[in-house]
Amino acid sequence: MSDFATQSDLPKSLPALAPAVYIVGAGPGDPDLLTVKAQKILAAADAILFADSLVPIEILQLCRPDAEIIRTANKTLEEILPMMIEKVRSHLSVVRLHSGDLSLYSAIHEQMQALTEAEIPFEVIPGISAFQAAAAKLKVELTVPGLVQTIILTRISGRASAVPSAEELSSLAAHQASLCLYLSARMVEESQAKLMEHYPADTPVAICFRVGWPDEKIWVVPLDQMASVTRRENLIRTTLYVISPALKGAEVNASQARSRLYDPEHSHLFRPNRPIR
Repeated sequence: MSDFATQSDLPKSLPALAPAVYIVGAGPGDPDLLTVKAQKILAAADAILFADSLVPIEILQLCRPDAEIIRTANKTLEEILPMMIEKVRSHLSVVRLHSGDLSLYSAIHEQMQALTEAEIPFEVIPGISAFQAAAAKLKVELTVPGLVQTIILTRISGRASAVPSAEELSSLAAHQASLCLYLSARMVEESQAKLMEHYPADTPVAICFRVGWPDEKIWVVPLDQMASVTRRENLIRTTLYVISPALKGAEVNASQARSRLYDPEHSHLFRPNRPIR
């Protein structure tokens, strides 16, 4: 028996939802990583259109037994939008359920644009991104004081989406920041070559496959093994790469890695001129 939340775990008196589209981030895979707000909206909605190739079906256990469930993996935008619009105009509440967090590679921009033009009210409910879930599993902070203070979320140009020339991977790699590389497993050799133009070959890379799912796998390898491990494991999708000096763990100097926020020698608004004890 799974231990994720179900309809019966939620408050008995859920407020009725206004007729609208609720665009919900389902998180990286683990149903328990849904926000409380997302759970409540799923439990109250009349209809749920979900990206079934990317969202675990277990999440639907949160929905009302009489809710209409519509899979959208095999549908185009031109098929999905009329369904949402028609249901809201029929005074129903609709959840558009996407994986991860909606601010990253979720393809909601065009949906919001179309809903606005159709004068259909909508709300966006954020989710947890795969890079956050991966960092938690790796037990790392991607912004280690004195070592790295920037996180770059990007992808390499692919068949579905081109990357603007100013955002070429080799240019972004020059910062040697914590870099989270999405949607790039099919072009891993090219990605590795571009990264190695600036990152040292022994820079740690976490290869995170289906992070947050029951069959999750994570390998931490040197950058120069990134492509070979990907090919060995036959990873072609749902793979996130985290390239960062923060993954060095115990090798990071303890004094260098300490934040001044809780340093007894550092005063601030809530701890002004506090004496050192």
